[in-house]
Amino acid sequence: MATTTKKTAVANVLPDDIFAVDVKNHELLKLAYDSYLANSRQASATTLQRGEVSGGGKKPWKQKGTGRARFGSSRNPIWRGGGVVFGPRGNENYTKHITTTSKRVALRQALSLSNKAGKVVVLDFVPTGKTADAVKFLADNKLDRKVLLVVDEKTPELLRSTNNIQNILLTRASYLSVYHILNADKIVIIPAAVETITAWLSKGEK
Repeated sequence: MATTTKKTAVANVLPDDIFAVDVKNHELLKLAYDSYLANSRQASATTLQRGEVSGGGKKPWKQKGTGRARFGSSRNPIWRGGGVVFGPRGNENYTKHITTTSKRVALRQALSLSNKAGKVVVLDFVPTGKTADAVKFLADNKLDRKVLLVVDEKTPELLRSTNNIQNILLTRASYLSVYHILNADKIVIIPAAVETITAWLSKGEK
């Protein structure tokens, strides 16, 4: 079974209330973009406090008579190799909250800007599970840069077809993010995904 590609007239498929909204400023887009990055951040950095650093049990020198400053431990934070004051502990919370309504508005704005820039295209892609067929699909449609492929469902055939292609990112329509939309050079949406996007982003409109 070969991969089939069918071009669809974008203007006739994409609803204006989602793909052609007026974007007066980019403040909400910035908030949604930063929120995605912040929520993806892991608190993996940790430091040792003074009481957790090994060593330092013996007083470096006697309290008086040396002419030097008084120190009780070589694990003092101002010493090299000492503890860290107010350092990361691995339990920091970097998440930024954005309401569902605001997220939908930001997605409509991001899709509208991308559509206005000519990045959005609706193509019917039938995967066979073969990477070679997916590569041919990209070549036939001149999709040689960062491609965001938006589908309604991730099938095993889709995953096998696209997993080994570096410049394509596969995502479900209900998991679209402003970050991926703005970073994509081309956004390929299959017709079934357009229906999912329309049903999802039409909720809570303005």
